[in-house]
Parts: sequence; structure tokens; C-alpha cells
Amino acid sequence: MNENIIRCPWCGVDPLYVAYHDNEWGTPVHDDSILFEFLTLEWAQAGLSWITVLRKRENYRKYFHNWDIGKIAIMTDVELEKILLDPGVVRNRLKIYSVRKNAIVTLQIQQEFGSLDTYFWDFIDKNSQINSGKTIYDFPTESDISKKISKDLKKRGMSFIGSTIMYAFMQAIGMVDDHIDTCFRKEK
Repeated sequence: MNENIIRCPWCGVDPLYVAYHDNEWGTPVHDDSILFEFLTLEWAQAGLSWITVLRKRENYRKYFHNWDIGKIAIMTDVELEKILLDPGVVRNRLKIYSVRKNAIVTLQIQQEFGSLDTYFWDFIDKNSQINSGKTIYDFPTESDISKKISKDLKKRGMSFIGSTIMYAFMQAIGMVDDHIDTCFRKEK
């Protein structure tokens, strides 16, 4: 880790957190499996720190078929119950069962829009919004768009997708660039 690089302060110095900040957070994502992964990890994180979920990420990938949405949609209750036994995931029954439920809704979205990518990025006309801020406190925790997406996904039957979770998801997948202005990752 280069100590002379200016980063968003939320990532601290933990190598996993820094790598996530430097290589993923805020980078536009257009792959449906990765979009579903981020969506799932954001709701898994609700009430916890993001680093906790990052440390459990590989276990989620293992249990949820490397984010193959079709395979997740047909997982059995027995498979989901087995996952709940592993401390390597967030062992919240509602959150674990929501992965399957939300995968089923995702398949319906893919059928209707052609892809999860099209569904999400159409909300912003396929262009990332670049926000300006000197500190992390200068950025919102939700937006009109995150509220709109949350409302639509709830109407479709998804769980754990409130407007704050959706905004964090939008940050993670690059729909919004909320890197502080001095961060080396900030789009200029």
C-alpha cells in the first residue's frame, strides 16, 4: 500500500478495505452476477460494518454458487439452513433466505429488461453521477434515485433494499462517484 496516495478516509489502513476502495468501490459495474453480489452484500451489511462483510465475502461466493443467479433461485431450504450454521456468513435467517427470494425477483427483472445491468443503469440514463465533497460527511446516504429504485424493487417483491442500502449499492457499483475530491480515485 502506497502511503503517499490520498484515499477516502473510511477505508482506513486494513489491506482488505484499502484494496476494496482502490480496486472496486465506485467503479462502474455492468455484470449481472457482480451486481447481484453487491446488492446481496449491501443488505447483509445492514447493521454491521462493511469490513465485517468483506471478510465474509468469499464464504458468500462459495455458498451462493459464485453468484449464479439461476442456481441461487432454486436453492432449497436445506441448503439455506446449512449456510446459517457457518459463522463465515452473517447468520441472519431473513437475510439468508432473502438471497434466494431476491434472486427469483432478479430473474424476473432480467426477463423484463434484458439484464439487471439495464434495469439499474437506466435509472440514471447510463451515466454515473459525480458528486463533490471534501469529507465523507459531504455526501448523502440516500437520494431521490435510491428511493425510486428501493420503491420499485419492493413493489417487485425484493427484501432488504431500503433507500439507504440502495444508495450504498449505487456507490459501490459506480452509479455515483462519492470519492472525496482529493482521493486518487475521484473522476475529474
